[in-house]
Order: sequence, then structure tokens, then C-alpha cells
Amino acid sequence: MVDPRQVVAGFLTLSMFVMLGNMIKHDHFTSVSELSLEATGVEFNAMKIADNTEITNANRAGVEPLNEAVEEIKPCWTKPSPKGDQSNGFVTLSLTMGPEYHISQIADAVVIARYMGATLVLPEIRGDELGKSRNFQDMYDAEKFKRSLDGVVKVVDKLPNEWTSKKPAVIRVPNQVTEHFILETIQPIFQTNSYLRLAIIFSSVSLKPKGTNNKDLDSTACHAMFTGLKLKPEYSEVAEQMLGRLKELSKKSDGRVLAVDLRTDLLEKKVCKTSGGARRKGCYNPHEVLNFLKKVGFSANTTIYLTETWWHKGLNTLKEAFPNTYTKDDIMPAEKKGEFLNSGDSDLARALDLEICSQSDVFVPAIAGMFYGHVASKRIGSGLTQILVPATGLGASAQASDFISTYITKKSHFAYSCYC
Repeated sequence: MVDPRQVVAGFLTLSMFVMLGNMIKHDHFTSVSELSLEATGVEFNAMKIADNTEITNANRAGVEPLNEAVEEIKPCWTKPSPKGDQSNGFVTLSLTMGPEYHISQIADAVVIARYMGATLVLPEIRGDELGKSRNFQDMYDAEKFKRSLDGVVKVVDKLPNEWTSKKPAVIRVPNQVTEHFILETIQPIFQTNSYLRLAIIFSSVSLKPKGTNNKDLDSTACHAMFTGLKLKPEYSEVAEQMLGRLKELSKKSDGRVLAVDLRTDLLEKKVCKTSGGARRKGCYNPHEVLNFLKKVGFSANTTIYLTETWWHKGLNTLKEAFPNTYTKDDIMPAEKKGEFLNSGDSDLARALDLEICSQSDVFVPAIAGMFYGHVASKRIGSGLTQILVPATGLGASAQASDFISTYITKKSHFAYSCYC
């Protein structure tokens, strides 16, 4: 008998190849992609100039003042009211592709379970290695998750014994599931087989608002997205310790921490190839990030956190220009490195990146993708809207405020359908 989890894994693997194929087809993250940096970040207008333009004012005292006040923002939704009997079957899934994807997967599963009146089974977490998985509570705060959903959907730790021998209906579900998809695709299947296993697909990713006329569904999605999924306390504590170390180091300079999502492993795999000029760049290498930071006025003593685990020789020029640049290996408590850095478990390391980038004073996404999108969502929900999207070929008058992400300036992120 074929394990349904293997079927789901196959669907997700195929989905990833489709996404990668689209990238290769365009030879870059093109501006057509809704997650390309330019599509979701800065608009270039007529700012492109020759790449060899001399960088001026690179060593001035600091970046021009940004609006450092936390934006006053409040939830536009209320917690969905309790429904009647929620024992109408079960919804199961696996969390895959990393913590930046887990948030969306959970939200879709909660929406579907509530709509169907089904019970949600705590998902397992599948890592990069085939066949390797962990329990939900090994990474996330399971009790807090269940409390946050109390009255919204019923959540259980595992499938009841009498259901384990049954075969689930495996359904491929597009991310940000719509009421139409639930009605037309999921509900008919659920009426004949009330044991579902979801495979959340990200073949076409959009983080634009998708409000519906169903206020209960919208509120459920917002509630699940922003209140449910939290790291277990001992992991949150590690992220807090690392951020605290960065803030302490920043007191020697301007007191601000700049977090940059920069991963040389992606650059080396040529996922970030570009063509068609700066307008179509979807990620930036260390030299381009260096030039951008200097050009918009960040001083040499700025404290910078990179989402790298270890130091890489390709980062040396960045370190020379900004000596206070650190990776996880530099600031993580020594006793925690074995679990987070030496285990080869990228999910845990990436979860720390997500926390630090969501809470830093300024965030610079040098790579397009879901990580950028979900850091933006968490920052919008916290009122921390200082997200600067890089660019190349800047003019002499470039200012940091010119490069605030359009997720913020145009309120084009779905988080703004949850916060106002």
C-alpha cells in the first residue's frame, strides 16, 4: 500500500520543480513574478545609471532619518465565534519547505477545517532530507497553538486509533485557499471521505490581499496567520538572546540593528541569475548589497545581521566595509550551536532568521521569495515597517526612504487586509 504521505511529498516535490522550472525559463526572478524584489519592493522609475558610477558620501555619519516610530496598527478582525459540532471528520497535513512556508500552510488548513466543521490534527514537520520528520511540538508551541484556536477549530495531537487504518483523500490545495475552491473541490470530496490529507501547493505565489465576502473565512485566515504559530519557548529564547546580543553590540554605533536576508548558497547555485537589467533582479550578491547600503548612507559602524549560518569568503568585502557584520555562528550562545548549527537542520536555523529579521530595526531582503513576504507580514503586524529593498545603479541623491518596500508604501501585502 502506498503511504499517503509519500504521495503528498511527491506533489510538493513536483511543485518545487515547477517553481524552479519557471525561474530557469525566465533565467531569473523576473519582474513578472509577484515575489520578485522589484515587483514587491521599490519601483525604479528613471533611477538606473551606469554600474560603474562612483559611490559618493559612502562614509558619512549615518543613513538619513527614517521614520523610526512604530506604526500604530490594530487588527481589523475579531476572533471567529465558536461553531457547533466540530467532530465532522479530520484534516491532516505535513508542514514542508521551511518555516516561512509553515505559516501559510497552517492558515489554509485552519480555514478548511473550520469551513468543513472538521478537527485539525497537529501536523508533522518534514525537513529537507527525504524521510526525515519531527513532531509539531518539537519545533512549535503546541499548547499555545491549541489555545489560540480554541473555539475556532478543534485541534488534536494525533489521529484517533480507529481512523488510522482508513485511507485519506489527498487534495492539492493552492496557497491562500479561496471559498470557491473549498466549495467546488474540497467539500464534495469531504462529503464522501471525511478524512482529508492536504498538500498545500505554492506553484503560483501571491501575497496580495484576497479578501472575500465571507467575513468568517477572512477572520479565520487572519487569526490563524498572526496568532497561532509560535516557536516553542526554548527556541524563542535563543532568538531573543541573539537579538539581544545584536542590540548590545549596536549601542557602540547608532543603536540600530540592520538584518539582511543574504544567502550565498543560492547565489552559488545560480538561482539568482539575471537578465534584462536592474529592473528584473530578484536577488543581490554581497557586493551589490554593500554598494546599496553605502549609497543610501549607512555608516561603516552599522550593526548588521546576515541570515548566513557560517562565514563565507564571498562576504569578506562586506565585512571590510561594515566590520560589525555577524552571522548566526558569531552571536549564537555556544551551548546552542550543536542543536541549531551543527545538526544540519536548516528549519531551525531558518526559524531563528525569521524571528530576528521580523524584529530588527531595519530589514533588507536581498533575495525574493516567501521568506521576504512573511517577514514583511510579521513586521506589518508589529508596526515595524522599515523594509528597504536593494537596487543597483543608484544616483548620487539616493536616500534610504526611496527604497521602502511597496508592500508598505502601497499596502499591497495581504497583512493589510488583517491590520488597519
